[in-house]
Amino acid sequence: MKNPDMMKSKQERNPVLDEKIRRHAKDGEISCAEAMQIAAEFGESPLTVGRMLDSMGIHLGKCQLGLFGCIHPQNRLVKAARTVSPELEEEIRKALQREFLPCAMAWHIAHKRDITGMAVAEACEYLKIRIKPCQFGAF
Repeated sequence: MKNPDMMKSKQERNPVLDEKIRRHAKDGEISCAEAMQIAAEFGESPLTVGRMLDSMGIHLGKCQLGLFGCIHPQNRLVKAARTVSPELEEEIRKALQREFLPCAMAWHIAHKRDITGMAVAEACEYLKIRIKPCQFGAF
């Protein structure tokens, strides 16, 4: 069975979606939050929108988890949490896939615990756990 995202890439793209992306992109970049909002608005997966961004030459920036969007790595927005509760650590570790926490799972944990995505990213920094893959395919 063919991957639905691959099948969509061969179909005609939605010109309204293309225009919406172009309107939100500034200097060849669109924020993670804007791209996520557009994906939801058009009923597209983040990966599909990420592939569209690539094909349009638009970069994804200002990661909501603070993982990218800064010129220098030392300026990353995410910093390690001071502490992490045993419950949060257990939930993160249970969600690991090949030693990484997928971006989508980081958001799932954040919503479930009613905390910010950045708080989950900070916990991962403390635990020395990398978040990947990105829902948009950026990393």
